[in-house]
Amino acid sequence: MDKTYFDVIIIGVGISGISAARHLQINCPNKTFAILEGRQNIGGTWDLFKYPGVRSDSDMYTLGFRFRPWTSNKAIADGPSIMTYLNEAVDEYHIREKIRFGQKVKKASWSSTEALWTVDVEMDGQPVVYACNFISVCAGYYNYDAGYLPEFKGMEKFKGLIVHPQKWTGDLDYTGKRVVVIGSGATAVTLVPELAKKAAHVTMLQRSPTYVFSRPDVDKLANWMNRNLPLQLAYTITRWKNILMGNLFYRVSRRHPKFIKNLLIKGIKKELGDDYPVEKHFSPTYNPWDQRVCLVPNGDLFKAIKNGSASVVTDRISAFTDKGLQLESGQVLEADIIVTATGLNLQMFGGIELVVDGKKPDMTKTVSYKSIMLSDVPNMTMAFGYTNASWTLKIDLTNQYMCRLLNYMDKKGYRQCTPRQKNPSLQLLPFTDFSPGYIQRQINSLPKQGTKKPWLLKQNYLFDLMNIRHGEIENDVLEFSGK
Repeated sequence: MDKTYFDVIIIGVGISGISAARHLQINCPNKTFAILEGRQNIGGTWDLFKYPGVRSDSDMYTLGFRFRPWTSNKAIADGPSIMTYLNEAVDEYHIREKIRFGQKVKKASWSSTEALWTVDVEMDGQPVVYACNFISVCAGYYNYDAGYLPEFKGMEKFKGLIVHPQKWTGDLDYTGKRVVVIGSGATAVTLVPELAKKAAHVTMLQRSPTYVFSRPDVDKLANWMNRNLPLQLAYTITRWKNILMGNLFYRVSRRHPKFIKNLLIKGIKKELGDDYPVEKHFSPTYNPWDQRVCLVPNGDLFKAIKNGSASVVTDRISAFTDKGLQLESGQVLEADIIVTATGLNLQMFGGIELVVDGKKPDMTKTVSYKSIMLSDVPNMTMAFGYTNASWTLKIDLTNQYMCRLLNYMDKKGYRQCTPRQKNPSLQLLPFTDFSPGYIQRQINSLPKQGTKKPWLLKQNYLFDLMNIRHGEIENDVLEFSGK
């Protein structure tokens, strides 16, 4: 079968894929590239999730692209606004014409002899084959086909509707219904106050509490600068302000967890009053940023709790019944709709099968190089953002590094670049120390990281800025060949 060749193939056209395409346009204008997208629209996560109130939980001045200012008044944006921003970027930079929709990548095979990736794709049930010298995997980190759903006893007995947020459709009518949302993460704290606007009552049922904090969805200083300064300058200042503030909050949280925990709980007590059992429902057993701290814009969750349209129950599910949920405490929650906001199924590389010189790499034995490439896997970068800051901050560095690497290889006449971990004394660690369920369920199947640069994953934008954007390309770890 004939192969259509491009210098670079980008897999996925969410935020990461759009960023990769724009960086190639800016920094590698002579490179040909195509974007392969398995779905029929751009946007990735932001096109997939349709549940009520879907929004960013990071400010758009850092979740937005560095090369394209966010101009809306709201710093915390809803899903449709984010999709508008992404579509405008794709059209403004003429990226849409590079996208090939409905093309699901099944396998990517590298040949060192040819210095070539062969990419096997399925389109409308038919095989399509591409070839390229370099792959940028921007397929996200979870399975788009199905979210995580634990096995609850008696689910088949429930006579109402059970829906996972990942499968939410626009025709689901919850007006006047009793709704139970199982979960306490970012999706749950987004859903509950939005559902409470129309539902008879919404109960957030959590097995254990999550850290939450309230902040305005509008950045008044950013909006003032947008009115009074050149747009790109205002955007850059706001972006750096938020980067530094977010970094400071994270560092203080890790070094003084009790102080930050008390600060967060104090803020919730101020919202809900001293009579509300904050310690029971909003005081986790883990430290802040062991898991992501959930944002409550304008205190919307707390307002719903105070006005009685929503409530929080901290308990475990004993079983589903025909009318709702039987809890281990003996309490019964009756419901018309049960929303299982129980998390994601982690999936690296979009489920693509990787083959290098005829062999499948054991992902559990590969080591992450600057959290951008993998040891013994040539000519491939992977987009994996921060867990403690906006996803796009790391993606921007990743794609800029890819372009620097491609230009360096062209300058030196190389065709292949492979990270090699040859240090026998390097201590290997799990890919991340982040503890949410979707990570921990798959942590043993993920690549590793090391305890020293360049194998160390720091989750620190300022560290990565120096190490990735400004660090030397050639070193004793990267193996170049194929002149």
